[in-house]
Amino acid sequence: MTKLITDEQRAQLLANGRQSLDNDDFDPPPVVKLFMPDAAATWLLTEIDPHDHDHAFGLCDLGQGFPELGYVSLAELKSVRGRFGLPVERDLHFIATKAISAYAREARLAGRIMT
Repeated sequence: MTKLITDEQRAQLLANGRQSLDNDDFDPPPVVKLFMPDAAATWLLTEIDPHDHDHAFGLCDLGQGFPELGYVSLAELKSVRGRFGLPVERDLHFIATKAISAYAREARLAGRIMT
């Protein structure tokens, strides 16, 4: 089974979390894309809260047409299952090409995350 977030990605997410505390205009690209293979949910994560390593920030899309920027519990992502019992997976081929704000703008217009 593939790890939800690699050690390298976790280090980058934490570094981004520390940087966002010092810079209100911080607008990094997503570090990791997570998705549910048997549901329409997708997450593009940019940072982990350095004071609470369970809380990740990014663009969250639960497949209901209203993607939004916000926090998500990593423990919940590890435990949630889709309609056929499949867990959340990491997109092994995802490479961010723009800042999270650009993904968020496009997702709001489309009603879903576009990668």
